[in-house]
Amino acid sequence: MELYHGSNMVVDSPKLVKQNRFLDFGFGFYTTANISQAKEFARKVSVRRGGPAVLNVYTFDSKILDDGSLKVKRFEYPDEEWLDFVSSHRTGTYAGESYDLVVGPVANDDVFRTIQTYIAGLLTREQAIESLKVKHLFDQYVFATVDALSSLTFDGSEVL
Repeated sequence: MELYHGSNMVVDSPKLVKQNRFLDFGFGFYTTANISQAKEFARKVSVRRGGPAVLNVYTFDSKILDDGSLKVKRFEYPDEEWLDFVSSHRTGTYAGESYDLVVGPVANDDVFRTIQTYIAGLLTREQAIESLKVKHLFDQYVFATVDALSSLTFDGSEVL
């Protein structure tokens, strides 16, 4: 399967770089199977940090998701478990299990507003889940360990 990473540079050898912000699934190298999402992110990063918008392309053997070689956490859709997982990562309070690879819906800007409202206590968990059900969410694959990263093969990049 092809995965994409939007950036402001070519990332031919992905590395785990400490981030100064809290992201959906915690620390890791973020990719998606949705090329449009990756291109949009590349453009945002380019504007924010300078440099060209670059789409990086990787091959990932999806059999790894089920073969037991990596500790994988999968979310099929945004349910209560996903909401709690993302909320705790976004607030920097996650204290659960560590995973090599986390796969599931991305909390884009629109979705993140719902999560922020939930975290602030203005929505119940049930209200937040109902709100998320009507949103079209793309996927993300977060490679959180060196072992997980070794399952990616760089195929090339394209300046957008």
